[in-house]
Amino acid sequence: MKIMVDISLNEKVIKSLEKVRPFLQADDGDVQLISISEDGIVKIKFSGSCLTCPMSPMTLRAGIERQLLLDVPDIRRVEAIIN
Repeated sequence: MKIMVDISLNEKVIKSLEKVRPFLQADDGDVQLISISEDGIVKIKFSGSCLTCPMSPMTLRAGIERQLLLDVPDIRRVEAIIN
């Protein structure tokens, strides 16, 4: 008998971010989930060396957003919050 487990959208996004986190941490960076809007916009915050890295925009689109779109079909876009 197969048991269906309903994982919340938040949990799915966190699980997906865990896949890219080791690559960021290898360069002394990291990422944190800030929010998920009702229309599928994920807001993240970079930390560590990702804050000053000139490759952060590429990491956001080609790394983080691509992985989230693959893992969580309900997600439409990922945006980085800059503080």
